[in-house]
Amino acid sequence: AMRALVAMSGGVDSSVAAALMLRRGWEVIGVTMKLWQGPNGEAPTAGCCTVSDAEDARRVAARLDIPYYVWDYTEEFMGGVVERFIGDYVAGRTPNPCVECNRTVKFARLLEQAADLDCRVVATGHYARNIADGGRRRLLRGADPDKDQSYVLSMLGQYELERVRFPVGEMTKERTRKEAAELGLRIAAKPDSQDICFVGQGDYRRFLADQGAGSRPGPIVDHDGTELGEHQGVAGFTIGQRRGLGVSVGEARYVASIDPVSATVALGRRHHLQVRQLEVRQVSWVDAPAPGPALVQYRAHGRAHPALLEESEEGKWLVRLESPAWGVSPGQTAAFYHGEEVAGGGIIAAAASPEK
Repeated sequence: AMRALVAMSGGVDSSVAAALMLRRGWEVIGVTMKLWQGPNGEAPTAGCCTVSDAEDARRVAARLDIPYYVWDYTEEFMGGVVERFIGDYVAGRTPNPCVECNRTVKFARLLEQAADLDCRVVATGHYARNIADGGRRRLLRGADPDKDQSYVLSMLGQYELERVRFPVGEMTKERTRKEAAELGLRIAAKPDSQDICFVGQGDYRRFLADQGAGSRPGPIVDHDGTELGEHQGVAGFTIGQRRGLGVSVGEARYVASIDPVSATVALGRRHHLQVRQLEVRQVSWVDAPAPGPALVQYRAHGRAHPALLEESEEGKWLVRLESPAWGVSPGQTAAFYHGEEVAGGGIIAAAASPEK
C-alpha cells in the first residue's frame, strides 16, 4: 500500500482523518508536531498542541494500530511563527499565526520529512476540499460552511496540493464526531481548539508584554489629532478594536491606525475605518494568477467581499472592493475566491479609505 503521513493533533478531525486514510487503503504513520514550549520548556496549556493532546493522539494511534511519532519543530515554529507574530504586532500589523504556521511549518517541513519517510502524501484534519481535475488540483471550501478552513490554506499551490489530503473536508463536523464515536475514540466529544497555541488562554497582549514587545508608551489621538490620553505600547492594539482603549469620548471610537515609529494610536468613528482598496503582497496562487473579479476574505471566519484584482507589480496586487469593508488591518491574510474555490491569497500590506 502507499504510505501516508497523518498530522495528528489529538483532536477529533485529525483522528478521523487518520482512520479514513486507513479505510481508503493507505499505510498510515501518525505524527504530532511539537511546536511550542515556553521559556522554561513548559508545554502549552491551550491551542492545538498541549501535552494531553499528544496523549490523545498517541491513544488514537494505538487504537488504529499505526506507528506514531512526536516531531520537534519548536525551532522552526519560534523563528517562522512566534517571532514573526511579535514583530508584526510591534510594527502595528495584525498577523494570523495559523496561516504562517501552515506556510512555514505544517506544509513545508512536514512535506519534506514525509518524503524522507517515503510517504506519498500528508493528510491533515482541515475542513477543505482538494480535488483532482485533469492533472491539476483545485482547492475548495470545506463541505461544512461553519467549519470551513480554506482561508488558512490559501497559500497552498499545486506542489503542496498534489501531496496533501484533507479527508474530513467532505464531511460536516457532526458527521466527523459521529465517525469518531463509531470508532470508539474517547475524543469524539472533545471541544475544538480555539486559542493561539503559544498565547494560551490568556490574552495575546499579556504574551507580548511578557516578551517585552511593543511596550513603549505613546499618545492616543482622535481622528482630528486631538490627544486623548496615553497608552503603554502599540502591541496592545489592533485595528477595529473598540474596548479597552483606556480613554472615553462619548460616542464609540475604534482604533483606526497604529504608527509604531512614533508609537501613536489614532482612533476614529466607524466610518473612518471603511476601506475600498487593499494592497496585497507575497501573493501566491493555487494555480495560475487570476486578475479580474473575485471574492476577498480577510478574516478566518469573515464573509467574502466582491472585488476586482489587478496586479500592480511583481507579486503585488491591488484589490478594489465593490463596497467598503470595515476594520481591515495590515498583516491579515487576504484569501481570493471564485465562488467556493480558492484562487490564491497574500498578506495585506495597506488598506486605503474611499476618496471623500
